[in-house]
Amino acid sequence: MTVKFSLLFSYAQLVFGILMGAALLSSAPASATRIKDIGGFEGLRTNQLTGYGIVVGLAGTGDNSLEYATQGIKGTVSRFGLTLPPAINPSLKNAAAVIVTAELPPFAKPGQRIDVTVSALGKAKSLRGGTLIMMPLLGADGQIYAMAQGNLVIGGLGVDANDGSRTLVNTPSAGRIPGGATVERSVATDFADAPYLTFNLAEPDLTTALRVADAINRKTAGQMAEAIDAVSIQIRTEPGAAQRIMQMGLIENIEVQPAKTAARVIVNARTGTVVINDMVRITPAAVSHGKLTVKVQESPLVVQPAPFSRGETTIEPDSEIDVEEKAAPMFTFDRGASLAEIVETINAVGATPGDLVAILEALKQAGAMKAELLIQ
Repeated sequence: MTVKFSLLFSYAQLVFGILMGAALLSSAPASATRIKDIGGFEGLRTNQLTGYGIVVGLAGTGDNSLEYATQGIKGTVSRFGLTLPPAINPSLKNAAAVIVTAELPPFAKPGQRIDVTVSALGKAKSLRGGTLIMMPLLGADGQIYAMAQGNLVIGGLGVDANDGSRTLVNTPSAGRIPGGATVERSVATDFADAPYLTFNLAEPDLTTALRVADAINRKTAGQMAEAIDAVSIQIRTEPGAAQRIMQMGLIENIEVQPAKTAARVIVNARTGTVVINDMVRITPAAVSHGKLTVKVQESPLVVQPAPFSRGETTIEPDSEIDVEEKAAPMFTFDRGASLAEIVETINAVGATPGDLVAILEALKQAGAMKAELLIQ
């Protein structure tokens, strides 16, 4: 009897746990997003680094005798005590001048490694198999923040034939060196001494800024956050790096429901791509979009003169014009038509992307589409 009661009690606990879990899932916001995924704290950003270097070890695909590549090689070998005579111009088929770029993440410390991108600067056809010689990476202030060196990873391939033909796959004149640079200097940040923290949204939105400030205040049980515009939220906090790091880690993991984006229709005129977001609505409207095709076919006739008539052969033009107008039944949009209904209606009439753009522009001009039309 005791065993049976224990089994019933365990089963009741299991059912209760499932029901409680379902209730919690149903009560959670469907589109909740962490604060760290919609923006970042002011001052904590990446910094761009650039530098000029030489890649060696190429299989005859380098810059050959390009002047600035020659100067780069002379400067590189001079660091090892080797001086080339002024009259000597080395043939650099196996070397190439390159521009090296990298991004220094926030809080990067000396000794850490970062990835670098290497791109050919001159007429080098391929950097495959090359090695970047040690070179500095400079910041916008002209200071050295990292040193780069290593073997390139190239995702492209280029092959030249003797007859001048060439096969090219991707871009062999650019590549990457994973962990190819060592950080030599860190970038100082003032987040620990600033009078307050500032969180900036990636996309400006007044409603989202207010919701972020409200979520922070509810989580901290105080009025420490305030939205000052559509992008920035000021957060009052105690000074000190340790205290602020702890609060920043807490804040960026708070979940908030961002505001829905404005109704937009984006048209790329170059590729014919049309993107309609879910907020677009169409008021009642009737649309008729037809196509008129005019075909002109020329069939000239050659007229020969009679024998021994001393006439001349002439060409008599014969033109045939055909006008074709395809049937275009009128279709309607109901009140507040949603994205799915818009797509279903336009697909039903077989409209091409070009037809769709014309229809959307006409709906916008008629005031039936309440959305922003952006043509790129």
